[in-house]
Amino acid sequence: MNRPSWRSVMCLALVLGAPAALADRYSDTVALFRHAGQTAEFFKSSYGYAVFPTVGKGGFIVGAAHGDGRLYEQGRYVGKTSVTQVSVGFQLGGQVYSEMVFFRDPAALKRFESGKFALSADVNAVALTASAGVSASTTGTEAGASGTETHAVATGHYQHGVAVFTITKGGLMYQAAVAGQKFSFTPAR
Repeated sequence: MNRPSWRSVMCLALVLGAPAALADRYSDTVALFRHAGQTAEFFKSSYGYAVFPTVGKGGFIVGAAHGDGRLYEQGRYVGKTSVTQVSVGFQLGGQVYSEMVFFRDPAALKRFESGKFALSADVNAVALTASAGVSASTTGTEAGASGTETHAVATGHYQHGVAVFTITKGGLMYQAAVAGQKFSFTPAR
């Protein structure tokens, strides 16, 4: 009788454990936003949401960002999504953040699923700055305060049926730039 080698056992453990580890980063990010001040209310009132656990951004005059995520309709997983951002203006550095996009109603979610969905620079994205004691929005009109990631407070609202929130995970970015985000969607099979 052949006994499996330790390498075979390790490979099997890695393959079987990978989906659980991947699922954890999504559920961990959702849990973080559920406990981040007013974003908890958006989980109750929204028709659906997209979660991006890690979006990486960097720039020097011209900048770019990208992240992969999942889309949920009334709490049920419906497919994969990705976000890409291009920005132009004064900027220097790199940053990693998590992002949540909430959809107020079925029409807003359907626009997102169309694959042609983009957020222009005029859509408000509330930045929940964890552990730094301050939060700000892209329009500069709203602010809040936070002590830790799980106690962030934000003031946000829907614009064009969409509300966007971010929590910085790390990095340093100086930015006075105009940026827009483009999203893609692939339905679950």
